[in-house]
Amino acid sequence: MECPFCFGKTKVTDKRSSPEGIRRRRECLKCKRRFTTYEKVSKSDLYVIKKDGRREKFDKGKLEGGIERAFEKRPVKKENIDKMINEIEEQLMRRGKREVSSSFIGELAMKKIKKLDNVAYIRFASVYRDFQDAKDFKNELKELKNA
Repeated sequence: MECPFCFGKTKVTDKRSSPEGIRRRRECLKCKRRFTTYEKVSKSDLYVIKKDGRREKFDKGKLEGGIERAFEKRPVKKENIDKMINEIEEQLMRRGKREVSSSFIGELAMKKIKKLDNVAYIRFASVYRDFQDAKDFKNELKELKNA
């Protein structure tokens, strides 16, 4: 890699894994300045097939937003929520398919949310399953109680 300061050759002095990818500490052999680079694994594009048949690119931010709203004001650590979201994304990527239905993502998320917090599960289910009245909530609570 070229030095961004003098364009000389560089060497890697330290390498670590980080949330951003692989972190490399580099030193220029010419000017002796140090800098950090990050190497990120490129994931192939994943598309979501919506209920109405539309196709759109998978957006982890949308998944995070919906799940985080369900956990709002709940006694669950942010780290646990982030870990769950990453597990969902990894599971989708491991399938090896370029397309996945939104219903598959929703069901996968509901299973994982249910393990962490029942209230968050009901909140997520009410939006995902489009509850129309109190009867829908009652039926879901009954299933949750019987599980």
